[in-house]
Amino acid sequence: MAKERSFNGRHRDEDGEAQIKRSDTLVRTLRKVYGDDFLSGFRSDATLGTVLDRTGAQSLSDLVKRHRRK
Repeated sequence: MAKERSFNGRHRDEDGEAQIKRSDTLVRTLRKVYGDDFLSGFRSDATLGTVLDRTGAQSLSDLVKRHRRK
C-alpha cells in the first residue's frame, strides 16, 4: 500500500487514514513534539503503551487534549 505525507508530516495510507503512533514510542520522543512538560509524571524512557495503560487514555490524541487543557 502506498504512503504519502500529510499536512502535518505523518504518513497516510491511500485511504487517507493517518498512521497510528506505535505503543513503543518513548515519552522523550513525544516531548520533542509536544514540549518538555508533556507527560511530566512519566520518565523519559517510558513508552506510550505504558502511559496509555496507566492513564486510561485511549490514544495519543487523548493525551494531547488533556495536556492542552492544563
